[in-house]
Amino acid sequence: MNTAAIEAQPVSRRRRSAEKKSFSRSRRLLLPIAALFAATALVAGSGADFVSTSVNTSNAYTTGTLTQSNSKANAAVFNLSNVKPGDTLNGAVTITNTGSLASTFTLKEAATNGFTTKANLKLVVTQQGVTAPVFSGTFGELGTASLGTFAPGEARTFTFSTNLAQTAGNEEQGKTATATYTWDAVQAAATATNQ
Repeated sequence: MNTAAIEAQPVSRRRRSAEKKSFSRSRRLLLPIAALFAATALVAGSGADFVSTSVNTSNAYTTGTLTQSNSKANAAVFNLSNVKPGDTLNGAVTITNTGSLASTFTLKEAATNGFTTKANLKLVVTQQGVTAPVFSGTFGELGTASLGTFAPGEARTFTFSTNLAQTAGNEEQGKTATATYTWDAVQAAATATNQ
C-alpha cells in the first residue's frame, strides 16, 4: 500500500469535516435570518388597517326625444274651389309634442297669393282657447310665427280661416292662392342638473 495515500486520507477527512462544520455553521446562521424575514412579512401582511368600500351602480345618461304628431300630416289644412266674394273657409289641425322634451314650436308659411289685389284674401290663424290670434293679415304674409313652448305630451289645435273680401271684383275670377305650412320644434334651452 502506498504510504502517501494513507497519509493523505486523514488530511482529506479533516478537510471534509472542516467543510461540514463550516456548512453547518452557515446553515445555523441562515435559518434564523430566513425566519426573521418570514416573521417580518407576516407582521407586515397582517397589519390592522381600517378599510371601507362603497359602490355607485346603475349610473346612466339617456337622451330625450324630440318628436311631434300632426293630425293632418302631409295633407291640406284647408282646400276649396269655386270660392266667391264673401266666402270663408275654415280648417283645423292639432299639433302634439309626442317627445319627452319640452319644445319651442314655430309655424312657417311658404305661400303664393295669385290674386290681383292680394289683400282681398285674408288669413287668420287662431289657437283654440286663446283670444289673441297667432296671425291675422293678408294670405301669404305670415312668414314665421312663434307658438311658444309645448310640454311633453301637450296638444294644441289651430284653426286657419281664409276669407275672400266681399268687395273683390271681377278681376279676381279664376285666381288661386296656395300655401305650405311647416311646424318646427326645437328643444327648450339646455339646463344643468345637480344631483
